Amino acid sequence: MTLPKAMRAVGITKPGGPEVLQIGDVAVPEPGPGQILIEVAWAGVNRPDALQRAGSYAPPPSASPLPGLEAAGRIAALGPDVSGWAIGDAVTALLPGGGYAEYAVTPAAHALPVPEGLDLREAACLPETCYTVWSNVFMRGQLKAGEIFLVHGGSSGIGTTAIQIARALGTRVFTTAGSAEKCKVCEDLGAERAINYREEDFVAVLKREGGADVILDMVGGDYIPRNLKALAEDGRLVQIAFLGGPELTVNFAPMMVKRQTITGSTLRPQSDLAKARIAEELRVHVWPLIDAGRLAPVMDSEFPLAEAAEAHRRIESSGHIGKIVLKVR
Repeated sequence: MTLPKAMRAVGITKPGGPEVLQIGDVAVPEPGPGQILIEVAWAGVNRPDALQRAGSYAPPPSASPLPGLEAAGRIAALGPDVSGWAIGDAVTALLPGGGYAEYAVTPAAHALPVPEGLDLREAACLPETCYTVWSNVFMRGQLKAGEIFLVHGGSSGIGTTAIQIARALGTRVFTTAGSAEKCKVCEDLGAERAINYREEDFVAVLKREGGADVILDMVGGDYIPRNLKALAEDGRLVQIAFLGGPELTVNFAPMMVKRQTITGSTLRPQSDLAKARIAEELRVHVWPLIDAGRLAPVMDSEFPLAEAAEAHRRIESSGHIGKIVLKVR
């Protein structure tokens, strides 16, 4: 395959609002040892992209400065020492950056085959949410069949993915959302109970059930002490973001009495090896669920690559349900 030297890509002209995203021509990246070059068809849009655009989430030193942490397309080139993949293979992949472009590089071990029954548009929605949910809820949080799981923001990309995986693996799923429409979507996906946080107290609901065994939270702020109250004995709180702020005075004495665990992680700074391990677990435990039709991405909207700014306005409005994608080709 003869590759072009230049490609269309969306860059960040300076830290700021969505308007700082501008499309232009940049050089096509070359895959290094252990990497693949993907001819991107669709790219997922995620909140970390907006944080990077605003100047509060810098990419790792070795990553592309372009936004975009997941994409789907076909392999256009293989770097040295890559095995198990061939040029032309359809893949969906977690990226260190650079997804808002016609070509992107990533470690071959971070790519997964496009599941049966999904097109590239749908496949582009899988990596960021599946990697995040599996590594935090099941690897860190150790959620098991029969336990009670609460995920905040159930109508988000993370939330809709977490509901489906947890339900498919035999847990009782509860979630919070901010409208009747969003709550219905969550329950249709398999949540036993979707709690409208504008009308009900999730702490009271979970206490009536004996408490949650695992809580996945992206809100932080004043949700932190409320989460600890909603947890059961030996419960695990897994924090993945702080939309409500990371700092708060908390009384940790009840946590000690109830033997609770607080943990959390961010995905992007983790080592290539750690991400490869997550990918392998997804291949074994989650991809068969997708192939069997028990898990599918919930799609909110799509935008052309040149309208990435509008995609960012959509995700920052919090009005979306499910995933937002950019059509690259």
